[in-house]
Formats: sequence, structure tokens, C-alpha cells
Amino acid sequence: MLLANARLAIEGVNLEIDGGRFPAKVVAGRPVAVEADIFCDGHDSIDAAVLHRRRGADDWAEVPMEFLANDRWRARVTFPENDAHELTFLAWRDLFTTWRKEVAKKLAAGQNIGLELEEGRRLLQAVEEGEPDDRAVIDRTLAEDDEAEEQGHRFARLNAPEVAAAVRRSGPRTNLTCYKILPVFADREAAAFSAWYEMMPRSQSGDPERHGTFDDVIRKLAYVRDLGFDVLYFTPIHPIGRVNRKGRNNSLTPEPHDPGSPYAIGADEGGHDAIHPELGDFESFARLVEAARAHDLEIALDFAIQCAPDHPWIREHPEWFDWRPDGTIKFAENPPKKYEDIVNVHFYRGAIPDLWHALRDVVLFWVGKGVKIFRVDNPHTKPFPFWEWMIEEVRAEHPDVIFLAEAFTRPKVMKRLAKVGYSQSYSYFTWRNTKAELIEYLTELTTGECRHYMRPNFFANTPDINPVYLQHSGRPGFRVRLALAATLGGNYGIYNGYEICEATPVPGKEEYFNSEKYQLRAWDFDQPGHIQDDIRLMNHIRRTHPAMRDFTRLRFYDAHNDAVLAYGKSTEDRSDFLLFHVNLDPHHAQTFQFEVPLWEFGLPDDASVEVEDLLNGNRFTWHGKWQGLELDPQTRPYAIWRLYAPGMPR
Repeated sequence: MLLANARLAIEGVNLEIDGGRFPAKVVAGRPVAVEADIFCDGHDSIDAAVLHRRRGADDWAEVPMEFLANDRWRARVTFPENDAHELTFLAWRDLFTTWRKEVAKKLAAGQNIGLELEEGRRLLQAVEEGEPDDRAVIDRTLAEDDEAEEQGHRFARLNAPEVAAAVRRSGPRTNLTCYKILPVFADREAAAFSAWYEMMPRSQSGDPERHGTFDDVIRKLAYVRDLGFDVLYFTPIHPIGRVNRKGRNNSLTPEPHDPGSPYAIGADEGGHDAIHPELGDFESFARLVEAARAHDLEIALDFAIQCAPDHPWIREHPEWFDWRPDGTIKFAENPPKKYEDIVNVHFYRGAIPDLWHALRDVVLFWVGKGVKIFRVDNPHTKPFPFWEWMIEEVRAEHPDVIFLAEAFTRPKVMKRLAKVGYSQSYSYFTWRNTKAELIEYLTELTTGECRHYMRPNFFANTPDINPVYLQHSGRPGFRVRLALAATLGGNYGIYNGYEICEATPVPGKEEYFNSEKYQLRAWDFDQPGHIQDDIRLMNHIRRTHPAMRDFTRLRFYDAHNDAVLAYGKSTEDRSDFLLFHVNLDPHHAQTFQFEVPLWEFGLPDDASVEVEDLLNGNRFTWHGKWQGLELDPQTRPYAIWRLYAPGMPR
């Protein structure tokens, strides 16, 4: 009989991930729409509210819900702190609203409502508790009620809006039904909106014969910030193993001066909690972190769980590794690929729990050095339970830590990593080039259930990925992919060399020839043909337009040309509305007709909107729904407009 009072149904909750097994992700301080299907038997009016609190807090904050349509209800909820939260729902039969609606119909039909008015009085008298102001409204209404008064006037007094509002807040909740408690994690803004610039610190000296240092990187900070980035991400900065060291272009026969791959972590100088001596020491790293902060940049480090064959852990903890029958250690493989310079740990048998604790402590060690963002290498090859445990352990002390999953793998595996705690995820964007591919994939990311737990980071290139599109598209192609990554995504990134359109491949592969993964490089970012101005422009638009901050508000529009992608982003109130056109063909000019989304402003097809060209600064008016445009990739392959409906502030 305990279920007898739970008369209302609550289901279809948008922030419920796998039945509440995993937390939905939101942004602290940013309102989010919380929705559920809520209904009851019969025709009585119902009401509902969302309850939320910081996990571990005693008191709940309550937010009233509003009816949408077809039993769907919504509330706008703001989770104020960057931390773990809890969420649930209340629903109840609203007898006073039911009374108001039914009596209004009877009065309009000319029926006698004397008994109904007495029922209304009793419903008000049943409000025994509540806020003092609500109690005062109800007491005053009851005191002023006069049975001798004309029925219509009397009903108007009992049905006054302030009375209804007071009863909604403080009245009894008949058949109160509670939903289960759901987890929610509120990240800081940088988890959902950030621009990353990736570099290898060892190549920042400007001389291919001299190993770069942290002080060399400090001299590059002004450049990175001038481009408009807010995260500066380093590949591993730890000592590099000497056993089986790789040479240039992944050669198995290195020269004595070859620096090796930074992903071959560990040597006599230390492991994951040490710094490669040629980069500097902890004092110079601290200077770098502080200097970056002064430039409004955050440092992100690579967390790669692999070891060179001479990593100290192999001597100290042989039980953490796999050994062959002949007593040799098993190096890493991804058949047919072989990685002779690294070996993998295993996570069970004799490695649990000590290895788990050691890896967690590595992250906490670098957090203590001022690092709050980690890009994790190949997380899909490590156990899901480890990541769920480790991320929760770190966030219990430092909820502002951000983890990016570098996992180009099967869709369900990528989504599971997001569910277990990753703040951001690499994505298939790098290989989505056609209009149909982009629309299909972005629609899934922005409208599917995954939008509540998976935040993509659109990297246009990486040290490991030299996309085929960029290898053959020249400077126009780099501008195309930059525009798409920066304006489609909430998070995006580029690897240095992108700004000078570096795309020389290893023949037949998506890899860079003379990759700095295996050698020092000297970069001239001011050489002719660079696209620094495009990068500055994209990051300026991202920083200055609120419409860019919510990835899920992306919408696609009609452009009658399969080579042109048209899309928009806007704030919820349409006060900032941006429209984008990108020519996906880097070789040919494209002429097309496009649809002006007048309906987004509630305007008819023959209306006009004012337009600001965000690339050239000029303003003009579009009259009517259809307009024409040409985009020449040799001039500029994209256009960005801000639309103003009549009466909107400029």
C-alpha cells in the first residue's frame, strides 16, 4: 500500500543517464533545461517541481516546472557550484487549480456555484503552513470573503492571481509523488567551451639543433594568447627512455642525438612525476605555469599511461607489467603496428590496487603543480572501472579538474568513457568532410541523448593525425576546417603547424613526414601563406558572442548547394544570432541560394532583417526568405553574419 499515494507518473527525464547510473553533465552557473513527462489519471490539474542540491548538502532548492505540451514539463535550473550535485522531481495533484478551472466553466455557463465557493474556502483553509507572505494573502482573502456577495465577485476574489500563486507555493500537495535521486556533475565553463593550442615544448627554441626549454615556451605565450587560445596543451614532458628509442620518422635505428618519442615515458631520471632534464626543472615549470596564468592561459598536460622499457616502475613493480614466457617484457602492439619503445601496464592481478593508486597520485601530483587540465592518451585501452574510480577520486578533492579523452574508437566505447567521467572527448569530426556527413554527425551530438554527457573537442589536426583532406586542399582547406572546428564546436583545437598549413605526409598515410614526435623542429609561423588572421578572427568571435558558448544550440539551415554548409547559433532569447556559410570545396568557387531563418524571430517569409557582416564590418538589410551568395575559397571560404530582427538592440 506504500505505492498507493504515488499516483502520478514521472518518466522520460532528459538528464537521466542509463537509469541514473551515470551523472549528466551541466555547466556551473549556466541555466539548463530539465525536462520530464509527468501525468496522472483522470482530468485533475497537476503541478511539479525540480529539486536539486550539492551532493552531501542537507537542504534542497526547489524550482517550479512549467507545462509544455503532451504531458511534457520543463524547468530552467542553475547548478551554482562546480561540483557533484543531485536532482529529483516532485509531482502532485493540484486541487485548487482544478477547482478554479471547473468553477470558472460553471460560472461562464450561468450555473449556481454556491457550494463550489464553499469548497474553495475549504481548500484555502487547508493551507496550514507556508511562507509568511503567502499565509498573509490567504488569510486576508478568507477574511474578506462574504457569502452575501454576488457569486461572480466572490469567485474573482478567491480566484485572484496572487491567491493562486500563494497556494501553488504553500498549499498542500495531494498524492505527492517523488522521483529517484539522479546524479549531475556541474563542470566549470572551460569543460564545455575552450580553444586549445597544442605544442611540443622541446621544439620551441627556434633552432632544430637545440632542445627547447620551459623558458623558451614562456617566450611563446604572448603569441598563443594573441591568436586567442585559452588552453596551451603539451605532449608529455617526462624523461624519455633510451631502450628501443625511435629515430626520425619512426625509424628503429636512431642516431645518437635523436631525442626519441615523448610518449616513451621514463628513464633513469624518473617517470611520470619527473621532468625531462633538457626541458628544465620544477622551478622553471612553476615559472611557466605562472606566466601562462598571467596571459590568461591554462596549461594542459598529456597523461599517457605507458612506460619506456627503462621506466623505474618496471624495476620497482614488475608485477604491474606483462612478461613473456622467455622472461622478456612485452612491448606495446596494435597489430600490425608495433611500438618497440613502450610497454603497457596491466590493471589487475598483482597490479591492483597499488597501480591504481599510483596513477591517481600522478594526476594529483601535477594538480599540485598548478595543472587542472589533462588530455589522456588512448583511454579506451584501459579499464572503464579504473577511469570511473580515478576521476571520482581526483574530483572529490579538485572538482575543477578537466579530463579530455583521446579515444578515436568505436562510438559506444567513446560514449562510455564520457559517461564514466571524461569532461571532453575527441570525436569523428576530423574525418567528417561532406555536408551530409557533418549534418548527420553534428545532429547526433547536439540533439541525441549523448548531448547530456558527451562534449566533443573538435581538433582539426594532431601530431598523430594529418588528415587526408588537409594533405590535398592547400591553404583554402585549412581555412575551411578551422572555420568548421571553431564555430561548430564548443571545444576545439589545433596542433602547431596548422597556422602555416603544414601537411606534408608520410606517403599513403595520415601521418606527418619529419614528425616532431621523433625529432626537434624549428617553426616559422610568420612564413608567407599563414592563416593567423583567420585563427584570431575565429577566436575573437567565439569570445565576444554569447551565442557561441552553448554547443547544443547549433541548428542547420538550407543552402541549395551540396558543397555549402549553412548553420546558426544563438542565445535562447535570440539577442545574439549568428549565421554561418562555409564552402566545403577548397578548389572551386560555389554559388548558392540560402534560406534566411526568419521564422527563428517569429517573422513571415516576406519580412526583413538587418545583417552585420562579421568579417568586413558592414551592415545592410536582407529582404525576404531567400538570398544568394558566392564563396570563393581562394578569397575566403566562409561567411559569418549576425542577424537583428526588428526592434532588437544593436
